[in-house]
Amino acid sequence: MESFLSAVLGELMTRSINFIISKCSKPPALVVEESLQRALLRAQVIIEEAMGRHITNQSMIHQLDMLRDAMHQGYYAHDAFRYQPYYVEEDGKDQAVNYFISVSKVPSPMEPYFSGQTARFLQQLREALDRLSSMIVDLNELVMFLMSYPCLYRQPYSMHIVLGNCMFDRQMEAELIIKFLLHTKPHSSEESEVLPLVGPFRVGKSTLIAHVCKDERVRDYFSEILWLHDCDFTDGELTFRQGCATKHQNHLSNLKKGKRLLVVIELYENLCEDAWNRFYLASKRSFLSGSKIIVTSCSDMIVMFGTTPALTLKYLSPEAYWYFFKTLTFGSMDPEMHPRLAQLAMEIARLQHRSINSAYIISCLLKDNFSIHFWCKVLGFMRGFIQTCVSKFGVHPFDLLNQNKPVQLRRMAAPSEDFMICHHYHLSTEEEVLEIRIQDVMYGSIKKQGKIEVLVWRSQIPPYYSYVNVCEIRERKITGAKRKHWMKDGPTFC
Repeated sequence: MESFLSAVLGELMTRSINFIISKCSKPPALVVEESLQRALLRAQVIIEEAMGRHITNQSMIHQLDMLRDAMHQGYYAHDAFRYQPYYVEEDGKDQAVNYFISVSKVPSPMEPYFSGQTARFLQQLREALDRLSSMIVDLNELVMFLMSYPCLYRQPYSMHIVLGNCMFDRQMEAELIIKFLLHTKPHSSEESEVLPLVGPFRVGKSTLIAHVCKDERVRDYFSEILWLHDCDFTDGELTFRQGCATKHQNHLSNLKKGKRLLVVIELYENLCEDAWNRFYLASKRSFLSGSKIIVTSCSDMIVMFGTTPALTLKYLSPEAYWYFFKTLTFGSMDPEMHPRLAQLAMEIARLQHRSINSAYIISCLLKDNFSIHFWCKVLGFMRGFIQTCVSKFGVHPFDLLNQNKPVQLRRMAAPSEDFMICHHYHLSTEEEVLEIRIQDVMYGSIKKQGKIEVLVWRSQIPPYYSYVNVCEIRERKITGAKRKHWMKDGPTFC
Protein backbone atom coordinates (compact mmCIF):
# COMPACT_ATOMS: atom_id res chain seq x y z
CA MET A 1 0.00 0.00 0.00
CA GLU A 2 2.82 2.37 0.84
CA SER A 3 4.46 1.72 -2.52
CA PHE A 4 1.11 2.26 -4.28
CA LEU A 5 0.52 5.61 -2.54
CA SER A 6 4.09 6.61 -3.27
CA ALA A 7 3.59 5.82 -6.98
CA VAL A 8 0.30 7.75 -7.08
CA LEU A 9 1.77 10.78 -5.31
CA GLY A 10 4.79 10.63 -7.57
CA GLU A 11 2.57 10.59 -10.68
CA LEU A 12 0.49 13.50 -9.35
CA MET A 13 3.63 15.46 -8.56
CA THR A 14 5.04 14.79 -12.03
CA ARG A 15 1.83 15.90 -13.73
CA SER A 16 1.64 19.03 -11.58
CA ILE A 17 5.20 19.95 -12.40
CA ASN A 18 4.60 19.34 -16.11
CA PHE A 19 1.45 21.47 -15.96
CA ILE A 20 3.31 24.34 -14.27
CA ILE A 21 6.20 24.06 -16.74
CA SER A 22 3.81 24.06 -19.71
CA LYS A 23 2.08 27.15 -18.38
CA CYS A 24 5.33 28.94 -17.68
CA SER A 25 6.77 28.03 -21.07
CA LYS A 26 3.87 29.68 -22.91
CA PRO A 27 4.13 33.37 -23.74
CA PRO A 28 2.03 35.44 -21.27
CA ALA A 29 -0.16 36.74 -24.10
CA LEU A 30 -1.21 33.19 -25.04
CA VAL A 31 -2.07 32.36 -21.42
CA VAL A 32 -4.26 35.46 -21.17
CA GLU A 33 -5.79 34.68 -24.57
CA GLU A 34 -6.89 31.23 -23.38
CA SER A 35 -8.47 32.75 -20.27
CA LEU A 36 -10.21 35.36 -22.40
CA GLN A 37 -11.60 32.65 -24.71
CA ARG A 38 -13.20 30.89 -21.73
CA ALA A 39 -14.67 34.15 -20.42
CA LEU A 40 -16.03 35.00 -23.88
CA LEU A 41 -17.70 31.60 -24.10
CA ARG A 42 -19.45 32.15 -20.75
CA ALA A 43 -20.53 35.65 -21.78
CA GLN A 44 -21.91 34.39 -25.08
CA VAL A 45 -23.94 31.68 -23.30
CA ILE A 46 -25.54 34.34 -21.06
CA ILE A 47 -26.25 36.72 -23.96
CA GLU A 48 -27.77 34.04 -26.20
CA GLU A 49 -29.92 32.75 -23.34
CA ALA A 50 -31.13 36.31 -22.68
CA MET A 51 -31.92 36.84 -26.38
CA GLY A 52 -34.27 33.87 -26.20
CA ARG A 53 -36.35 35.34 -23.36
CA HIS A 54 -38.86 38.18 -23.12
CA ILE A 55 -37.13 40.45 -20.55
CA THR A 56 -38.97 43.58 -19.41
CA ASN A 57 -36.89 44.65 -16.40
CA GLN A 58 -34.89 47.66 -17.60
CA SER A 59 -32.10 47.25 -15.03
CA MET A 60 -31.49 43.70 -16.26
CA ILE A 61 -31.52 44.92 -19.85
CA HIS A 62 -28.98 47.60 -18.93
CA GLN A 63 -26.70 45.01 -17.29
CA LEU A 64 -27.00 42.71 -20.30
CA ASP A 65 -26.22 45.65 -22.57
CA MET A 66 -23.02 46.32 -20.60
CA LEU A 67 -22.10 42.63 -20.78
CA ARG A 68 -22.71 42.65 -24.54
CA ASP A 69 -20.38 45.65 -24.95
CA ALA A 70 -17.70 43.93 -22.88
CA MET A 71 -18.10 40.76 -24.97
CA HIS A 72 -17.72 42.73 -28.23
CA GLN A 73 -14.58 44.42 -26.90
CA GLY A 74 -13.25 41.05 -25.77
CA TYR A 75 -13.78 39.46 -29.19
CA TYR A 76 -12.20 42.46 -30.88
CA ALA A 77 -9.10 42.32 -28.65
CA HIS A 78 -8.86 38.55 -29.12
CA ASP A 79 -9.21 38.69 -32.91
CA ALA A 80 -6.90 41.71 -33.26
CA PHE A 81 -4.26 39.68 -31.40
CA ARG A 82 -4.90 36.46 -33.29
CA TYR A 83 -5.31 37.84 -36.82
CA GLN A 84 -2.80 40.71 -36.79
CA PRO A 85 -1.53 41.20 -40.38
CA TYR A 86 2.01 41.78 -41.54
CA TYR A 87 2.62 45.10 -43.25
CA VAL A 88 5.32 46.09 -45.72
CA GLU A 89 6.19 49.29 -47.52
CA GLU A 90 7.38 49.61 -51.10
CA ASP A 91 9.30 52.74 -52.03
CA GLY A 92 7.85 54.51 -48.98
CA LYS A 93 4.28 53.98 -50.19
CA ASP A 94 1.80 51.37 -49.02
CA GLN A 95 0.65 48.99 -51.71
CA ALA A 96 -2.95 47.80 -51.70
CA VAL A 97 -2.74 44.04 -52.09
CA ASN A 98 0.95 43.76 -51.16
CA TYR A 99 0.23 44.79 -47.57
CA PHE A 100 0.50 41.18 -46.52
CA ILE A 101 3.96 39.62 -46.37
CA SER A 102 2.19 36.27 -46.15
CA VAL A 103 -1.45 35.41 -45.85
CA SER A 104 -0.66 31.70 -45.68
CA LYS A 105 -0.37 31.72 -41.90
CA VAL A 106 -1.41 33.70 -38.85
CA PRO A 107 1.41 35.63 -37.13
CA SER A 108 2.76 33.91 -34.05
CA PRO A 109 3.80 35.73 -30.85
CA MET A 110 7.10 33.83 -31.08
CA GLU A 111 8.08 35.50 -34.36
CA PRO A 112 10.23 38.67 -34.66
CA TYR A 113 7.42 40.89 -35.92
CA PHE A 114 5.46 40.24 -32.77
CA SER A 115 8.29 40.98 -30.35
CA GLY A 116 7.65 44.73 -30.41
CA GLN A 117 3.88 44.25 -30.27
CA THR A 118 3.66 41.77 -27.38
CA ALA A 119 3.36 44.33 -24.57
CA ARG A 120 0.60 46.25 -26.35
CA PHE A 121 -1.39 43.13 -27.19
CA LEU A 122 -0.91 41.71 -23.71
CA GLN A 123 -2.25 44.92 -22.17
CA GLN A 124 -5.33 44.91 -24.46
CA LEU A 125 -6.04 41.26 -23.73
CA ARG A 126 -5.70 41.75 -19.96
CA GLU A 127 -7.98 44.80 -19.95
CA ALA A 128 -10.64 42.91 -21.92
CA LEU A 129 -10.31 39.85 -19.67
CA ASP A 130 -10.47 41.86 -16.42
CA ARG A 131 -13.58 43.75 -17.49
CA LEU A 132 -15.38 40.70 -18.81
CA SER A 133 -14.51 38.49 -15.83
CA SER A 134 -15.64 41.06 -13.26
CA MET A 135 -18.94 41.56 -15.11
CA ILE A 136 -19.63 37.82 -15.28
CA VAL A 137 -19.10 37.53 -11.51
CA ASP A 138 -21.46 40.45 -10.91
CA LEU A 139 -24.14 38.80 -13.08
CA ASN A 140 -24.47 35.57 -11.09
CA GLU A 141 -27.83 36.68 -9.65
CA LEU A 142 -29.00 37.93 -13.04
CA VAL A 143 -28.43 34.49 -14.57
CA MET A 144 -30.72 33.00 -11.94
CA PHE A 145 -33.42 35.63 -12.62
CA LEU A 146 -33.23 34.95 -16.38
CA MET A 147 -34.89 31.57 -15.85
CA SER A 148 -38.04 33.27 -14.51
CA TYR A 149 -38.71 35.11 -17.80
CA PRO A 150 -40.79 33.39 -20.51
CA CYS A 151 -39.05 32.03 -23.57
CA LEU A 152 -39.48 33.61 -26.99
CA TYR A 153 -40.55 30.54 -28.90
CA ARG A 154 -38.29 30.32 -31.93
CA GLN A 155 -36.19 27.68 -33.59
CA PRO A 156 -32.58 27.30 -32.38
CA TYR A 157 -31.04 29.12 -35.34
CA SER A 158 -27.33 29.78 -35.70
CA MET A 159 -26.24 33.24 -34.55
CA HIS A 160 -25.62 34.52 -38.09
CA ILE A 161 -29.28 33.82 -38.96
CA VAL A 162 -30.47 35.49 -35.76
CA LEU A 163 -28.38 38.62 -36.42
CA GLY A 164 -29.53 38.75 -40.02
CA ASN A 165 -33.17 38.79 -38.90
CA CYS A 166 -33.16 41.00 -35.81
CA MET A 167 -32.21 44.49 -34.73
CA PHE A 168 -28.58 44.31 -33.61
CA ASP A 169 -27.39 46.00 -30.39
CA ARG A 170 -30.40 48.32 -29.89
CA GLN A 171 -32.30 46.51 -27.12
CA MET A 172 -31.57 49.18 -24.50
CA GLU A 173 -32.76 52.03 -26.74
CA ALA A 174 -35.90 50.09 -27.67
CA GLU A 175 -36.85 49.61 -24.02
CA LEU A 176 -36.28 53.30 -23.28
CA ILE A 177 -38.70 54.26 -26.07
CA ILE A 178 -41.27 51.70 -24.90
CA LYS A 179 -41.01 53.10 -21.36
CA PHE A 180 -41.73 56.60 -22.75
CA LEU A 181 -44.70 55.36 -24.77
CA LEU A 182 -46.34 53.40 -21.94
CA HIS A 183 -45.74 56.03 -19.27
CA THR A 184 -48.93 57.73 -18.07
CA LYS A 185 -48.91 61.11 -16.41
CA PRO A 186 -50.55 61.21 -12.96
CA HIS A 187 -52.69 64.15 -14.06
CA SER A 188 -54.31 64.09 -17.48
CA SER A 189 -53.08 66.75 -19.90
CA GLU A 190 -54.28 67.87 -23.29
CA GLU A 191 -50.71 68.17 -24.57
CA SER A 192 -49.14 65.13 -26.20
CA GLU A 193 -45.68 64.11 -25.02
CA VAL A 194 -42.95 64.34 -27.67
CA LEU A 195 -39.75 62.24 -27.86
CA PRO A 196 -37.03 63.47 -30.28
CA LEU A 197 -34.88 60.69 -31.75
CA VAL A 198 -31.65 62.06 -33.25
CA GLY A 199 -28.94 60.24 -35.18
CA PRO A 200 -26.87 60.32 -38.37
CA PHE A 201 -28.19 59.10 -41.69
CA ARG A 202 -28.78 55.33 -41.89
CA VAL A 203 -27.94 54.74 -38.24
CA GLY A 204 -31.19 52.78 -37.81
CA LYS A 205 -33.78 55.28 -36.52
CA SER A 206 -36.64 54.00 -38.68
CA THR A 207 -35.69 50.39 -37.93
CA LEU A 208 -35.70 51.06 -34.19
CA ILE A 209 -39.12 52.73 -34.29
CA ALA A 210 -40.54 49.96 -36.48
CA HIS A 211 -39.42 47.35 -33.94
CA VAL A 212 -40.89 49.34 -31.07
CA CYS A 213 -44.22 49.65 -32.90
CA LYS A 214 -44.20 45.89 -33.46
CA ASP A 215 -44.04 45.23 -29.71
CA GLU A 216 -47.32 43.81 -28.39
CA ARG A 217 -47.32 46.17 -25.40
CA VAL A 218 -47.24 49.18 -27.73
CA ARG A 219 -49.83 47.77 -30.14
CA ASP A 220 -52.22 47.02 -27.29
CA TYR A 221 -51.76 50.46 -25.72
CA PHE A 222 -52.41 52.61 -28.82
CA SER A 223 -55.49 52.48 -31.03
CA GLU A 224 -53.61 53.65 -34.11
CA ILE A 225 -50.01 54.22 -35.15
CA LEU A 226 -49.65 56.94 -37.79
CA TRP A 227 -46.61 58.05 -39.81
CA LEU A 228 -45.80 61.51 -41.18
CA HIS A 229 -42.98 62.88 -43.35
CA ASP A 230 -41.65 66.32 -44.28
CA CYS A 231 -44.03 66.75 -47.20
CA ASP A 232 -47.05 66.27 -44.92
CA PHE A 233 -46.39 69.50 -43.00
CA THR A 234 -48.57 71.97 -44.85
CA ASP A 235 -51.87 72.86 -43.20
CA GLY A 236 -51.71 71.71 -39.61
CA GLU A 237 -54.95 69.82 -38.94
CA LEU A 238 -55.34 68.92 -42.63
CA THR A 239 -52.00 67.16 -42.33
CA PHE A 240 -53.25 64.96 -39.52
CA ARG A 241 -56.54 64.04 -41.16
CA GLN A 242 -55.38 63.40 -44.73
CA GLY A 243 -51.61 63.09 -44.85
CA CYS A 244 -50.99 60.25 -42.39
CA ALA A 245 -50.23 56.68 -43.29
CA THR A 246 -51.75 54.17 -40.87
CA LYS A 247 -49.33 51.38 -39.97
CA HIS A 248 -51.48 49.80 -37.25
CA GLN A 249 -55.12 50.02 -36.17
CA ASN A 250 -56.43 48.35 -33.04
CA HIS A 251 -60.22 48.25 -33.38
CA LEU A 252 -60.78 46.31 -30.15
CA SER A 253 -58.97 48.91 -28.07
CA ASN A 254 -61.14 51.65 -29.60
CA LEU A 255 -64.12 50.28 -27.67
CA LYS A 256 -62.25 50.26 -24.36
CA LYS A 257 -60.25 53.44 -24.15
CA GLY A 258 -60.97 55.62 -27.17
CA LYS A 259 -58.49 56.56 -29.83
CA ARG A 260 -55.13 56.92 -28.15
CA LEU A 261 -52.69 57.67 -30.99
CA LEU A 262 -48.99 57.24 -31.59
CA VAL A 263 -47.69 59.55 -34.33
CA VAL A 264 -44.21 58.94 -35.79
CA ILE A 265 -42.74 61.86 -37.76
CA GLU A 266 -39.70 61.17 -39.97
CA LEU A 267 -37.90 64.34 -41.02
CA TYR A 268 -35.26 64.24 -43.76
CA GLU A 269 -34.79 68.01 -43.82
CA ASN A 270 -35.00 70.73 -41.20
CA LEU A 271 -38.52 71.68 -40.12
CA CYS A 272 -39.14 75.32 -39.26
CA GLU A 273 -40.49 76.11 -35.81
CA ASP A 274 -43.67 77.73 -37.19
CA ALA A 275 -44.66 74.58 -39.07
CA TRP A 276 -44.07 72.49 -35.97
CA ASN A 277 -46.10 74.87 -33.76
CA ARG A 278 -49.04 74.73 -36.18
CA PHE A 279 -48.95 70.95 -36.17
CA TYR A 280 -48.62 70.73 -32.38
CA LEU A 281 -51.56 73.07 -31.82
CA ALA A 282 -53.62 70.98 -34.25
CA SER A 283 -52.63 67.83 -32.37
CA LYS A 284 -53.89 69.30 -29.08
CA ARG A 285 -57.31 69.75 -30.67
CA SER A 286 -57.36 66.37 -32.40
CA PHE A 287 -55.50 63.91 -30.16
CA LEU A 288 -56.98 62.37 -27.03
CA SER A 289 -55.14 62.34 -23.72
CA GLY A 290 -52.32 59.79 -23.58
CA SER A 291 -51.36 60.14 -27.23
CA LYS A 292 -47.61 60.31 -27.96
CA ILE A 293 -45.40 61.73 -30.71
CA ILE A 294 -41.95 60.53 -31.81
CA VAL A 295 -39.89 62.80 -34.10
CA THR A 296 -36.80 61.41 -35.90
CA SER A 297 -34.18 63.46 -37.72
CA CYS A 298 -30.47 63.72 -38.47
CA SER A 299 -30.51 67.31 -37.14
CA ASP A 300 -30.23 68.30 -33.50
CA MET A 301 -32.75 71.07 -34.16
CA ILE A 302 -35.66 68.74 -33.32
CA VAL A 303 -34.46 68.59 -29.69
CA MET A 304 -36.38 71.85 -29.08
CA PHE A 305 -39.64 70.09 -30.04
CA GLY A 306 -39.35 67.52 -27.26
CA THR A 307 -41.21 67.41 -23.96
CA THR A 308 -38.71 64.82 -22.72
CA PRO A 309 -34.91 64.52 -23.17
CA ALA A 310 -33.90 63.45 -26.68
CA LEU A 311 -32.58 59.95 -27.41
CA THR A 312 -29.45 59.95 -29.57
CA LEU A 313 -28.46 56.97 -31.72
CA LYS A 314 -24.83 56.47 -32.68
CA TYR A 315 -23.10 54.13 -35.09
CA LEU A 316 -21.96 50.80 -33.72
CA SER A 317 -18.65 50.77 -31.89
CA PRO A 318 -15.72 49.27 -33.87
CA GLU A 319 -15.81 46.23 -31.58
CA ALA A 320 -19.56 45.62 -32.03
CA TYR A 321 -19.28 46.21 -35.77
CA TRP A 322 -16.52 43.62 -36.11
CA TYR A 323 -18.58 41.04 -34.19
CA PHE A 324 -21.57 41.77 -36.45
CA PHE A 325 -19.57 41.65 -39.70
CA LYS A 326 -17.61 38.53 -38.74
CA THR A 327 -20.79 36.66 -37.77
CA LEU A 328 -22.55 37.55 -41.03
CA THR A 329 -19.50 36.77 -43.19
CA PHE A 330 -18.52 33.38 -41.79
CA GLY A 331 -22.03 32.20 -40.98
CA SER A 332 -22.01 28.71 -39.50
CA MET A 333 -18.26 28.29 -40.12
CA ASP A 334 -15.74 28.86 -37.34
CA PRO A 335 -13.38 31.78 -38.22
CA GLU A 336 -10.61 30.09 -36.26
CA MET A 337 -10.66 27.29 -38.84
CA HIS A 338 -9.94 29.90 -41.53
CA PRO A 339 -7.37 32.24 -39.92
CA ARG A 340 -6.13 33.68 -43.23
CA LEU A 341 -9.65 34.69 -44.25
CA ALA A 342 -10.40 36.03 -40.77
CA GLN A 343 -7.26 38.17 -41.02
CA LEU A 344 -8.48 39.63 -44.32
CA ALA A 345 -12.04 40.06 -43.05
CA MET A 346 -10.84 42.15 -40.12
CA GLU A 347 -8.94 44.46 -42.45
CA ILE A 348 -11.98 44.79 -44.73
CA ALA A 349 -14.27 45.54 -41.77
CA ARG A 350 -12.00 48.39 -40.65
CA LEU A 351 -12.46 50.10 -44.02
CA GLN A 352 -16.26 50.14 -43.96
CA HIS A 353 -16.73 53.00 -41.53
CA ARG A 354 -19.21 50.95 -39.48
CA SER A 355 -21.83 51.05 -42.24
CA ILE A 356 -24.59 48.45 -41.67
CA ASN A 357 -25.56 48.45 -45.36
CA SER A 358 -21.93 47.89 -46.33
CA ALA A 359 -21.68 45.02 -43.84
CA TYR A 360 -24.52 43.21 -45.56
CA ILE A 361 -23.19 43.96 -49.08
CA ILE A 362 -19.59 42.92 -48.47
CA SER A 363 -20.46 39.89 -46.33
CA CYS A 364 -22.68 38.53 -49.14
CA LEU A 365 -19.93 39.27 -51.66
CA LEU A 366 -17.27 37.42 -49.65
CA LYS A 367 -19.50 34.44 -48.88
CA ASP A 368 -20.19 33.99 -52.60
CA ASN A 369 -16.44 33.57 -53.32
CA PHE A 370 -14.67 31.96 -50.37
CA SER A 371 -11.08 32.26 -51.64
CA ILE A 372 -7.95 33.99 -50.41
CA HIS A 373 -7.20 35.49 -53.82
CA PHE A 374 -10.63 37.07 -54.23
CA TRP A 375 -10.71 38.48 -50.68
CA CYS A 376 -7.25 40.00 -51.21
CA LYS A 377 -8.51 41.54 -54.44
CA VAL A 378 -11.53 43.05 -52.68
CA LEU A 379 -9.33 44.43 -49.91
CA GLY A 380 -6.93 45.99 -52.40
CA PHE A 381 -9.80 47.46 -54.41
CA MET A 382 -11.41 49.00 -51.33
CA ARG A 383 -8.11 50.48 -50.13
CA GLY A 384 -7.55 52.00 -53.55
CA PHE A 385 -10.83 53.87 -53.97
CA ILE A 386 -10.89 54.99 -50.31
CA GLN A 387 -7.36 56.40 -50.50
CA THR A 388 -8.17 58.18 -53.77
CA CYS A 389 -11.33 59.73 -52.34
CA VAL A 390 -9.57 60.85 -49.17
CA SER A 391 -6.66 62.36 -51.11
CA LYS A 392 -8.98 64.24 -53.50
CA PHE A 393 -11.77 65.35 -51.18
CA GLY A 394 -10.34 64.85 -47.70
CA VAL A 395 -13.26 62.66 -46.66
CA HIS A 396 -14.12 58.96 -46.56
CA PRO A 397 -16.42 57.92 -49.46
CA PHE A 398 -18.90 56.39 -47.01
CA ASP A 399 -19.23 59.81 -45.36
CA LEU A 400 -20.22 61.25 -48.74
CA LEU A 401 -22.72 58.44 -49.26
CA ASN A 402 -24.23 59.06 -45.83
CA GLN A 403 -24.77 62.69 -46.85
CA ASN A 404 -26.40 61.52 -50.11
CA LYS A 405 -23.66 63.18 -52.18
CA PRO A 406 -22.24 61.80 -55.46
CA VAL A 407 -19.28 59.45 -55.20
CA GLN A 408 -17.10 58.36 -58.12
CA LEU A 409 -15.61 54.87 -58.00
CA ARG A 410 -14.17 52.29 -60.39
CA ARG A 411 -15.38 48.83 -61.23
CA MET A 412 -13.15 46.03 -60.00
CA ALA A 413 -13.79 43.70 -62.95
CA ALA A 414 -13.80 46.55 -65.49
CA PRO A 415 -11.22 49.14 -64.37
CA SER A 416 -11.58 51.07 -67.63
CA GLU A 417 -15.10 52.19 -66.60
CA ASP A 418 -16.15 54.88 -64.16
CA PHE A 419 -18.88 54.03 -61.69
CA MET A 420 -20.73 57.02 -60.24
CA ILE A 421 -23.22 56.74 -57.38
CA CYS A 422 -25.44 59.79 -57.92
CA HIS A 423 -27.90 59.46 -55.02
CA HIS A 424 -29.87 56.87 -53.11
CA TYR A 425 -33.35 56.30 -51.70
CA HIS A 426 -35.44 53.47 -50.27
CA LEU A 427 -38.53 51.60 -51.43
CA SER A 428 -41.36 50.29 -49.28
CA THR A 429 -42.39 46.65 -49.16
CA GLU A 430 -45.21 47.17 -51.68
CA GLU A 431 -42.90 48.42 -54.43
CA GLU A 432 -41.14 46.17 -56.93
CA VAL A 433 -37.65 44.98 -55.96
CA LEU A 434 -34.81 45.55 -58.43
CA GLU A 435 -32.90 42.56 -59.78
CA ILE A 436 -29.45 44.15 -60.33
CA ARG A 437 -27.38 44.28 -57.13
CA ILE A 438 -24.68 46.84 -56.45
CA GLN A 439 -22.07 44.13 -55.84
CA ASP A 440 -22.80 42.76 -59.33
CA VAL A 441 -22.01 46.16 -60.84
CA MET A 442 -19.13 47.22 -58.61
CA TYR A 443 -17.34 43.89 -58.19
CA GLY A 444 -18.83 41.79 -60.98
CA SER A 445 -18.64 41.84 -64.77
CA ILE A 446 -22.23 42.81 -65.57
CA LYS A 447 -22.54 44.62 -68.92
CA LYS A 448 -24.33 47.93 -68.45
CA GLN A 449 -23.83 51.51 -69.61
CA GLY A 450 -25.53 54.78 -68.72
CA LYS A 451 -27.78 55.45 -65.75
CA ILE A 452 -29.21 52.48 -63.89
CA GLU A 453 -30.86 51.78 -60.54
CA VAL A 454 -29.30 49.03 -58.45
CA LEU A 455 -30.39 47.27 -55.28
CA VAL A 456 -28.01 47.95 -52.40
CA TRP A 457 -29.70 45.79 -49.80
CA ARG A 458 -33.16 44.56 -48.90
CA SER A 459 -33.79 44.55 -45.17
CA GLN A 460 -35.20 41.35 -43.69
CA ILE A 461 -36.49 43.18 -40.61
CA PRO A 462 -39.10 45.97 -40.13
CA PRO A 463 -39.68 48.34 -41.85
CA TYR A 464 -38.46 46.01 -44.66
CA TYR A 465 -37.05 48.80 -46.84
CA SER A 466 -35.20 48.11 -50.08
CA TYR A 467 -32.28 50.51 -50.42
CA VAL A 468 -31.53 51.69 -53.96
CA ASN A 469 -28.62 53.57 -55.54
CA VAL A 470 -29.03 55.59 -58.72
CA CYS A 471 -25.76 55.01 -60.62
CA GLU A 472 -24.12 55.90 -63.89
CA ILE A 473 -21.55 53.73 -65.68
CA ARG A 474 -19.48 55.27 -68.43
CA GLU A 475 -16.30 54.44 -70.33
CA ARG A 476 -13.17 56.20 -69.15
CA LYS A 477 -11.16 58.32 -71.52
CA ILE A 478 -7.60 57.01 -71.41
CA THR A 479 -4.77 58.82 -73.17
CA GLY A 480 -2.07 56.94 -75.08
CA ALA A 481 0.56 57.40 -72.35
CA LYS A 482 -1.83 56.28 -69.66
CA ARG A 483 -2.93 53.32 -71.77
CA LYS A 484 0.68 52.07 -72.06
CA HIS A 485 1.16 52.51 -68.31
CA TRP A 486 -2.07 50.63 -67.56
CA MET A 487 -1.14 47.75 -69.86
CA LYS A 488 2.31 47.53 -68.32
CA ASP A 489 1.38 47.65 -64.63
CA GLY A 490 -2.09 46.14 -64.77
CA PRO A 491 -5.34 47.77 -63.65
CA THR A 492 -5.30 50.42 -60.94
CA PHE A 493 -8.27 50.90 -58.69
CA CYS A 494 -9.54 54.19 -57.34
